[in-house]
Amino acid sequence: MSATFTVDFFCSLDGYGMARGWPGYWGKEGPELRADRVNTFAQDQVLVFGATTFREFRQFVTEYDEPYYDSLNELPKIVFSSTLKEPLGWRNSTVLDEDAVTAIERLKRTTDVPMRSHGSISLNRALLAAGLVDRLEVIIFPVVSGRAGGSALLHDGVELDLELVESTVLDGRTQKLVYIPHLHGEILEGVGPKRR
Repeated sequence: MSATFTVDFFCSLDGYGMARGWPGYWGKEGPELRADRVNTFAQDQVLVFGATTFREFRQFVTEYDEPYYDSLNELPKIVFSSTLKEPLGWRNSTVLDEDAVTAIERLKRTTDVPMRSHGSISLNRALLAAGLVDRLEVIIFPVVSGRAGGSALLHDGVELDLELVESTVLDGRTQKLVYIPHLHGEILEGVGPKRR
């Protein structure tokens, strides 16, 4: 058995996962983006959250009406937290009060149900650094968040080499890039620009 683990990340072109004063999706959502989300969350999988993102999503699904929120409600969810206690207020949710890297490594070995994490910056940084992420799905919205940006997954994180396995343009403006991440190793001799 070996479950795949996918990190799903929305960002602006400058790599920020949110921006103060901007609406959700940076105001650039469209029917193809929404259809992609519906298809993504219609798959059999376990959703994995850190406590902050779990609290946010638990609230989002009651306040907003997105076509994939019914799937978010129905899918099994794991939240890593030492402060949240059951009942969690979001059906099909389980809290794990243990080290996420250790737990995900164990779950990947003992189940074949895919896992997906959206948001949860510190959790996903730790999983990327541990080499436990099989797929990095990045949706890049056509904006630069600049000084308003925050929640950058890849800034100041581990160095990665990325193997592009899928590239899609949604609604004629938003990029969906799917990578297989590899921890960056030594640079091979003879690569890069040659000195004169």
